[in-house]
Amino acid sequence: MDTKNELLKLIPEQGVLPLYFYKDTEVSIQVLKSLYSAGIRAVEYTNRGEAALLNFKKMREVCDAELKGMYLGIGTIKNGNMAQTFIDAGADYIICPGLIEEVATVADKNNMLWVPGCMTPSEIIRAENMGAKMIKLFPGNILGPGFMSAIKELFPGLLFMPTGGVDLDKENIAGWFKAGVCAVGMGSKLVSKNLLEQKDYSKIEALTKQVIDIVKSVR
Repeated sequence: MDTKNELLKLIPEQGVLPLYFYKDTEVSIQVLKSLYSAGIRAVEYTNRGEAALLNFKKMREVCDAELKGMYLGIGTIKNGNMAQTFIDAGADYIICPGLIEEVATVADKNNMLWVPGCMTPSEIIRAENMGAKMIKLFPGNILGPGFMSAIKELFPGLLFMPTGGVDLDKENIAGWFKAGVCAVGMGSKLVSKNLLEQKDYSKIEALTKQVIDIVKSVR
């Protein structure tokens, strides 16, 4: 199966990419299950703390055993070694906060989707020339939908996804899609610290369904 092309179809179809990290393994797994129940089939776990690798490996096991069709990506990858470590741990795709050549090299060697974080037209051009197919506009709250609208025509062959500053608000999400993104990355606004600490999985599931519905309605 060509996972790379599968994801380039799936993430835009899904319209939202939930991302989170939590130090507790069990909580991380339960959130994963809640997202799956809400209809999510691609998730980004962020490499934000020392527990990230261990948690990721356990989450991979759960995906393989119980969550059929779930793609587990890893975010906040900042160098080639880190990329290879998570590929060995079973990552399905890699997301970076910036444009990192050595990560692209490692991902390409493994025929894996890598999504660089870009903030300027120059970075996006470089990413495109390096073979990127999807760009994470980061930080989205600084750039805004106006930036997306302004550059969209320069890059007809690329998919764009803002991360950072995407709200649960219909107007905010609609603004991004109207500007031409294929999906929105949602972290703390969806899987908030508060909900993680309270282990409120049903609320995470409900909010995720709500976002999926909003995306469907604004497209």
